[in-house]
Amino acid sequence: MERILIDQIQENDGKKVLIKGRVLNMRNLGNIVFLIIQDYTGAIQVVFDKNTEAKTGDAVAIEGTAKKEIRSKYGFEIQGEKLEIVSNITEDLPFDLAKNDLNLNLSTLLDYRTLSLRHPKVQAIFKLYDILLKGYEITMREEKFTEIKTPKILGAATEGGANFFKVKYFDKEAALAQSPQFYKQIMVGVFERVFEIGPAFRAEPHFTTRHVNEYISLDAEAGFIKDFYDVVDILNRVIKKVFSIIEKEGKQYLDTHNIKISEVPDQIPRVKLAEIKKIIKEKYNYSIPEAIDIDPEGERLAGKYAKENFNSDFIFITHYPWSEKPFYTMPCEENPEETCGFDLLFKGLEIATGSQRIHAYKQLIENMEKKKIKPNGMEFYLDIFKYAMPPHGGWGIGSERLIQQILELGSIKEAILFPRDVKRLVP
Repeated sequence: MERILIDQIQENDGKKVLIKGRVLNMRNLGNIVFLIIQDYTGAIQVVFDKNTEAKTGDAVAIEGTAKKEIRSKYGFEIQGEKLEIVSNITEDLPFDLAKNDLNLNLSTLLDYRTLSLRHPKVQAIFKLYDILLKGYEITMREEKFTEIKTPKILGAATEGGANFFKVKYFDKEAALAQSPQFYKQIMVGVFERVFEIGPAFRAEPHFTTRHVNEYISLDAEAGFIKDFYDVVDILNRVIKKVFSIIEKEGKQYLDTHNIKISEVPDQIPRVKLAEIKKIIKEKYNYSIPEAIDIDPEGERLAGKYAKENFNSDFIFITHYPWSEKPFYTMPCEENPEETCGFDLLFKGLEIATGSQRIHAYKQLIENMEKKKIKPNGMEFYLDIFKYAMPPHGGWGIGSERLIQQILELGSIKEAILFPRDVKRLVP
């Protein structure tokens, strides 16, 4: 008999079927045994009128008859006739995977990650993440972007500073990529519109719910823009389309977490950084420390302001200080102390950052000199600006932060299969 998947049970009402999966839960009532079997498409209840040797966690193959059962939350069940243990557990599970919620602290959840990932509610996070990645790719292609893949072992750090990982590269020292910045700008001169879904590495010793040291970045770069608002408009459109795909294809996973996905406005509110600082101080009596552009509490309150005044879970914060942005960021013509850059906040957390880039060679070199940045190892990047690069700009989205905020998870680490932070290298 050929195996069918659990999501095909309804099509086989009254028929003999073979399913394969894992025993998620079992109840033995003496003369009757109830098993919940899970495969990668869903779960179903199987009823046996005799005892079985299966235990919770075993991988099994079951033959039986599929039938409607209105008393079951699955709507169908299988009257079991034959059970084969394909692979059995040799130790008791350290926690109960049958519970609706694992209720584990974050450290335990991650220490036992190889097992906690088997829980349906945890699986729902990554099913939704899969839809996010697919939705981003589909949307970017619809927007006429070409997908690229760029090196992650570099001769020079793309963002400057000291927050990059050094690696020994044969007889040289290399850096792990903080972003694909140089390469996506180079490729604007080739394909005009490019995007990448790939890893980024940040050697920042953070101990927060929003930071990790390796993450997947959703990057894009577009040429022949009029100004940075063109980039903002494209990103707005992309987020709206991606959220529409998530809402349509991810409903069951959103329901698992009791989440209604946010509506993305046709035009997300846009507020200058200097203005939002004043608003936060006047409206919420909170002063953002002067030494930084905006802190986590400032982001939270900016998100609150967007919700209260625009009924939006999203807000663009624009015109960040020149001193705080990378050397390739275009200064504002009307005020060179500000940049043509932005952050996108979602539910009070930065999920994306972007800007218009400097495209004139002379201006780029002058900007580097002002910031006291030496071109060591960056000549290959700088040289392209001698050959008529168009006005361009782009963004990077933290994909796991986006899922964290959609599902309102307590930590970004819950949105990563095997997170890497300051102390965690395994599993």
